[in-house]
Amino acid sequence: MGDVLRLVRAPNLVLAAAGVLAGGWIALGALAVPPLLGWAALSSVGLGAAGNVWNDVQDAPVDRINHPHGGRPIAAGRISRDTANLVMWLGGLLGVGGAALVGGSQVVAALLVLALMFAYSPWLKRLGPTGNLTVALVAGFPLAFGAMAVGGFGAGMVPWMLAAWIHFGRELVKDLADEAGDRTVGRRTLPVRVGRETARRIAMWTCIAFVPVSVLLPLAGGYGTAYFAIAALAQVLVLLAALRLQQDRFTTASRSLKAAMAVGLAALVIGRITAWPS
Repeated sequence: MGDVLRLVRAPNLVLAAAGVLAGGWIALGALAVPPLLGWAALSSVGLGAAGNVWNDVQDAPVDRINHPHGGRPIAAGRISRDTANLVMWLGGLLGVGGAALVGGSQVVAALLVLALMFAYSPWLKRLGPTGNLTVALVAGFPLAFGAMAVGGFGAGMVPWMLAAWIHFGRELVKDLADEAGDRTVGRRTLPVRVGRETARRIAMWTCIAFVPVSVLLPLAGGYGTAYFAIAALAQVLVLLAALRLQQDRFTTASRSLKAAMAVGLAALVIGRITAWPS
């Protein structure tokens, strides 16, 4: 069971479900979980599980190089391909089934997300920044997915853009950490294309540029003062990630960005709720 949880990236699934709930709360302007939002959150768990397992199935040869200490169950041989496929298809069914209980538009969005995730590992991932942007948009989409479930898709746009920005930076960091394996299998990731030092500078400036963006977009979106107070911590964490990049501490940089995502979710929800007219 522990390896299955590692395979589906259980902490990431929790974050995805939290993103859906946050998107719904932002659109509603209240901390409520109507049934449609609950089904959307469950759908995001299934979609995320399917995408994560598919990624590990496709990446098994590279993971044996980039993660030699057995952190990836398929690459380490602790989970068979058949078991992984079963988990993947169950996740896909849960994702589409949960979306179907919300509505037709939700199903279309779920199927599009699945298609992008299934195209990412074998094809888009080899294209470098194009693949990074794709996975960032998909990873940030739970916020818009949650807003869509309660009929307020527009309210999820600013959160989606901010989440995608941090995810894009984190994808660049992960490419720097995985350069050796990616170069071995011929993936044209950013470090392979432009060199490690240039890729590191791009990743650093992506993180740094997030700070003004995370002020200007919510300001234009009418977020309350509480957002800016809480978001200051997320901004510090993102700047800390940029510093860690300069020091070649990619794992620490990735963790800082993940922590910034969690803080950012809280900032967006509280900032919107406190600014919502009664």
